[in-house]
Amino acid sequence: MMRCRGCGALLQSTDRTKIGYTPKEGSEYCQRCFRLMHYDDLTVSMKTGIDPDSVIQRIAGLDAVVLWVVDLFDFEAGMIPGLNRKLPDKDILMVAAKRDILPETLSHEKTARFVFERLRELGIQIKGLILTGKLQNMGAEEVKEAVRMTGKGKPVAVMGRANAGKSTLLNNLMNENVLAASRYPGTTLDFNEINIDGQVYIDTPGLEIEHSLLMEVKEEDLKDILPASTIKPQVYQLRGDQSFAIGGLARIDLTGCDKASCVFYLSGRLPIHRSKLTAADDLWQKHYGSLFRPVPLEKEFRTFTIHKEMDKMDIVIDGLGWACVHGQMKTVTVHAPKGVNVTFRKAML
Repeated sequence: MMRCRGCGALLQSTDRTKIGYTPKEGSEYCQRCFRLMHYDDLTVSMKTGIDPDSVIQRIAGLDAVVLWVVDLFDFEAGMIPGLNRKLPDKDILMVAAKRDILPETLSHEKTARFVFERLRELGIQIKGLILTGKLQNMGAEEVKEAVRMTGKGKPVAVMGRANAGKSTLLNNLMNENVLAASRYPGTTLDFNEINIDGQVYIDTPGLEIEHSLLMEVKEEDLKDILPASTIKPQVYQLRGDQSFAIGGLARIDLTGCDKASCVFYLSGRLPIHRSKLTAADDLWQKHYGSLFRPVPLEKEFRTFTIHKEMDKMDIVIDGLGWACVHGQMKTVTVHAPKGVNVTFRKAML
């Protein structure tokens, strides 16, 4: 049987409710991929349902180099704890994708230093790092060269969290849009072997994103949450106690601010509402779901509070982006949907 060129699923024409369905026998693409590629229309959601452990185990069983694709904008959500233990004896090359989404003021060198420092802190070892972007196929030739030098002819398993940019990377390597690539998690559904310039690449299903806001919103809201172009920092000068509502998705409260600033790195389509902390609870109750939107599916929020110790610190909300706080302040409190991960790290920028 033939497989869909877009997602790797086995093509079938008998059950329109199952993956791989195409109404036209002999088609190269299933109906889901065809509508995604041509109309950005998600007919079947697959953001859950693919077991990430089974995907990693299958990759571990391949005699292949691993090309690990991580979204730089959503870096923390892309991390896989214990990766070297799960893929023993595998040469791992990291592709840090979507470099063109980050501010232009961030140099390649600083980006690389940030990545290696975070990997060291997490105890993850890689053979090499390539920065890539969709714009002008940034990094495509460097990926091919790194694969040639490291793999020496072995197949290359392309893996990463859902929505990391695996299919976009492979399309860039081919210099044509063959694979279905979209903003929706779960676009690739099965292992999909591709030959590019004599090198075998294996596109694999995206590993389910754990503890991410992307899994906690309606799929139609992803167009507002995921940046489609280079993000522009939004800078706020702070004094006293301040609060920021990011739509109805999260809230950041900052106390004791003096000669301080908060810079947001988010999609430009997301509204940020600033207020004094004393008014924040009332405003949240009054405007949640109306002025403060979009909102998550999970209505229960949890709170993270820390005393700010680093002079310049990022507050990262998986799937949403981050805010960098700088200068004097006492505490940082983050309100985020239950189950969404929040990380406090040394500033990327």
